[in-house]
Amino acid sequence: MKEKKIEMLQGPILPNVIRYTLPIIAASLLQLLFNAADMIVVGQFCDSLYIGAVGATTSLIHMMVNFFMGLSVGVGVCVAQGAGAKDDNMMSGTVHTSLPLATIGGLLLTVIGLIFAGPLLRLMSTPDEMLPYSVLYTKIYFIGSAPCLIYNFGAAVLRALGETKKPLYYLTASGVINIMLNMIFVAGLGMTVDGVALATVVSQIVSAVLVIQALCRRRDACRLRFSKMRLNGRYLIRILTIGFPAGIQSSLFSVSNVMIQSSINSFGELAVTANAAASSVEGFVYVIIAAFNQTSMNFVGQNDGARCYDRIRQIVRSCLICVTVAVVAAGGLAVLFSRTLLGIYITDSPEALTMGGFRLLCTTLPYFLLGMHDCVAGAIRGMKCSMAPMLITIVCICGLRIGWILTIFRIPAYHTLFSIYITYPISWLVALIAQSLLFRWILKKKKRLVNEEPVAVG
Repeated sequence: MKEKKIEMLQGPILPNVIRYTLPIIAASLLQLLFNAADMIVVGQFCDSLYIGAVGATTSLIHMMVNFFMGLSVGVGVCVAQGAGAKDDNMMSGTVHTSLPLATIGGLLLTVIGLIFAGPLLRLMSTPDEMLPYSVLYTKIYFIGSAPCLIYNFGAAVLRALGETKKPLYYLTASGVINIMLNMIFVAGLGMTVDGVALATVVSQIVSAVLVIQALCRRRDACRLRFSKMRLNGRYLIRILTIGFPAGIQSSLFSVSNVMIQSSINSFGELAVTANAAASSVEGFVYVIIAAFNQTSMNFVGQNDGARCYDRIRQIVRSCLICVTVAVVAAGGLAVLFSRTLLGIYITDSPEALTMGGFRLLCTTLPYFLLGMHDCVAGAIRGMKCSMAPMLITIVCICGLRIGWILTIFRIPAYHTLFSIYITYPISWLVALIAQSLLFRWILKKKKRLVNEEPVAVG
């Protein structure tokens, strides 16, 4: 059955925003299950040491992968802008440039991961008892980098066109395969982190194949033809102009998280295990934020291409309301049922459960601030401005956190887990204020330029 596209350029905004976002949230939850299922299966059939080993890799993996994931932002914005402006050449050129870019990026990530996994995890002060398992998991995980990026680039194309259910269907299939293989490799064959990493790689290959098939079957300008795939300089520059700053931002964002992870590692094995489990629970709340970020970016992208600037303000307002309500509700539930949720991962340490619950209390209750920030930043990128929001994020979030770790955290009285966790909401609030001021300025400038254009005569 052909999926009905969500109309972004006309019609009611709030209902369309919700209809568009819900499948993205569901798909993101399934994608998150790749890592969560790894930790749950390891926790149930092994012990907490292996949970910490997998969790200790998260910041490093994100730091290395997120740069190329950021390039998919450029793909989505270019396709959305082309759809809004009805520019078939832009849409086709973007699609046929993005897939080779994803493949090359994925192969490069594989090489980097295989060579530098061990040294980087040692640099992060990963506990010695966890290190061999963390290195093994990371190396196997990066073997699947190319299919991971291919799926995400292809899904960015579909979502920019208003189709959000197909990526959900594909991740449902690959997610079921991932969980089944986790059980077979770990529970059946007695493997540990190597089994769950291998299951993730296979599931990523499945999702990549499905999204490629979807693009090949299209009947519009975004139909994928293998004979036309190449790195077209014109469209590559457009993708990189928007995606490169987003990728740099994501990577540097992860650098600050790596430093935070290193600081947490200094508190010992229990702290690492608790933080890994709490981060995984927190990740389920974050999918709401990431989904509304994509919604804001793609809706604004199409309307910016069509030059519907009054509608852009209404789109952002609707996204801000939705993300705030949804994240406050989800974050509150995560805190309320923290011991139950963390108990899915941690089965042998009440102290680790308490420490994980403390992390959730400090980060998930004010999480709506990050949701608002990401919606505004997504709207700015949808208007083809990617460098400025990157700089704001680097300074207000990454810079603030790194500066805090290097100064305040080193003072003995503030060398605590709370001192680490409090940097999250503080940095979100500062960045939100800056992004909001930037958004207002860009939108006002675009509207003024349109009003000043000469009217055609005759």
